[in-house]
Amino acid sequence: MSGRPIGDHALLSDCRSAALVTSDGSVDWLCLPRFDSPALFARLLDEDAGHWSIRPTGPADVSRRYVKETLVLETTFRTTGGTAVLRDALALGRRERGHALGTASPGMLLRQITCTEGQVPVEITYAPRPEFGLVHPLLATVRGGLAAYGGAHVLLLSTPIDLRVSGSTAHGQITLQASDRLGFALHVGPAWGTEPMRWRAGRIRRRLNDTVEGWRSWSRLHRGYVGPWQDEVGQSGRVLRALTFAPTGAIVAAATTSLPERAGGTRNWDYRYTWVRDASFTLQALATAACEKEKDKFFGFLARAAATQLHRGVDLQIMYGIGGERDLSERILPHLAGWRDSTPVRSGNDAWRQRQLDVYGELLDAAYQTFPPNERLDPPTRAFLLQAAETATRRWAEPDQGIWETRGSRRHFLHSKLMCWVALDRAIAMASTLQADERVPHWRHERDRIRQAVEQRGWNPRLGAFTQAFDSDDLDASALMLPIVGFLPPQDPRVQSTVLAIATHLTDRNGLIRRYLGDEIEGGEGAFLLCTFWLAQALALTGHTTRARQVFQTAVAHANDVGLLAEETDSTTGEALGNFPQAFSHIGLINAARAIRDAEREPAPRRFER
Repeated sequence: MSGRPIGDHALLSDCRSAALVTSDGSVDWLCLPRFDSPALFARLLDEDAGHWSIRPTGPADVSRRYVKETLVLETTFRTTGGTAVLRDALALGRRERGHALGTASPGMLLRQITCTEGQVPVEITYAPRPEFGLVHPLLATVRGGLAAYGGAHVLLLSTPIDLRVSGSTAHGQITLQASDRLGFALHVGPAWGTEPMRWRAGRIRRRLNDTVEGWRSWSRLHRGYVGPWQDEVGQSGRVLRALTFAPTGAIVAAATTSLPERAGGTRNWDYRYTWVRDASFTLQALATAACEKEKDKFFGFLARAAATQLHRGVDLQIMYGIGGERDLSERILPHLAGWRDSTPVRSGNDAWRQRQLDVYGELLDAAYQTFPPNERLDPPTRAFLLQAAETATRRWAEPDQGIWETRGSRRHFLHSKLMCWVALDRAIAMASTLQADERVPHWRHERDRIRQAVEQRGWNPRLGAFTQAFDSDDLDASALMLPIVGFLPPQDPRVQSTVLAIATHLTDRNGLIRRYLGDEIEGGEGAFLLCTFWLAQALALTGHTTRARQVFQTAVAHANDVGLLAEETDSTTGEALGNFPQAFSHIGLINAARAIRDAEREPAPRRFER
């Protein structure tokens, strides 16, 4: 069993794949060459599924940070005899800058440890376990490194010191003196191809520095937000970019699979795919003047991935593989014990088969916010968006599984209806761009029908709130989207009452918001950080900025030491839960910060009564 806290991990990314590094210098998760590749190190999910650690041999005080405006990690170890700094990165392509990040990433993990004062004994443990720990490779010493054979790939570890091999694990120790530096590089290549070449220390150092400059160049292009929590917004933007698969523009929901919604539970899903909903929200969060390439690439990706689906009358798939794959069928990995015995561990996600009608609204809202008025769209993208609007027109009255992907029977979820309203509202606004002016009268008619249905069947006068589904008595945090998407004005008494009801009844003991309460999850999952940021955003929109700040601060306080947010937090302990880091949570942070900043430029808010 692996039990290290989820929040103890830091993210590395080359905009193609991801690694997670613990605070004591162990890479416990690494997927190469893609986010959704089988893990080479997976100690995150099982103690015997592989890791690579570099750390002092004795006790040390540890601190860590990302190099400013980058996702290059620095971990500082202070021992009684000296100090060592470990720098980790997934290498970007040589001289990649700005929007080109990830275009030619070599699929390589770089690690460099430097003694900055005194002397520090260091130990290295290298235990590669490809295919989620199924492969215990043959380790063989080669000139300047160590090769690992077994399975579909060959791994070459470039190492400046000799490592002792014992079975499929290698160990090494060395005492570093002040100014000593060791550089390591892990290369991965197909077993049938030319073996990777060893990298010398100078090349490793130069590529690390080049990777720093690559991330900084991207960050310089994305400084559009000025206001409170500016550093947190900037970090969240980098995390969202880090979760983008550069070759296609697809955006993964998180870097991991099967980290649970409750320790020891079974709601453990694979998030290493692109959800239309999450990716659309990501584009909105990154919507600055410098992001044309991100948006164009993403819409082009979706148009190709979904080619002919909507035209044939098939639902838009809610998620795709990062290369455009449609079949994401789940399989169980029974040999893995799971994080804190949370099984099953899954690869793939059967939610791809679900109907979730809200995706049309999120898609068209993202297009509306990112494409300038009357912009000329390429024919596939224009046709795709037009078909999305038409599908929302036809399907909005049907039941679905909703935003929370319930695996039970379909229902008439309010959020799904609301987002179909958004789809038609944004399509009407973009009619000229979509070359569909003749469809506007019909779209308006259906939009009005949705509004009538939501107001009549979604409002519960006894609760004084809009509810989870039509004719329901259950509250749901997704109703906070009503003012956020502009369905009702923030001053509407029903909106004010709904925000109050959610803040009152869905808040846990830590001040965070649950998605909803019900038999399926009551007592069985933590609070959702995205929903907490939604509440902060809705409070800001409804004029309650002081309360909005309080809620925002409560949520952002659950980021880890390097600014990363999980999906959920345990309502008792406050510990991070769910796949990590979670794009949704960082999206929520960005949007809530902007809403609070904008609201504070308006007249003084009214008092929020609880």
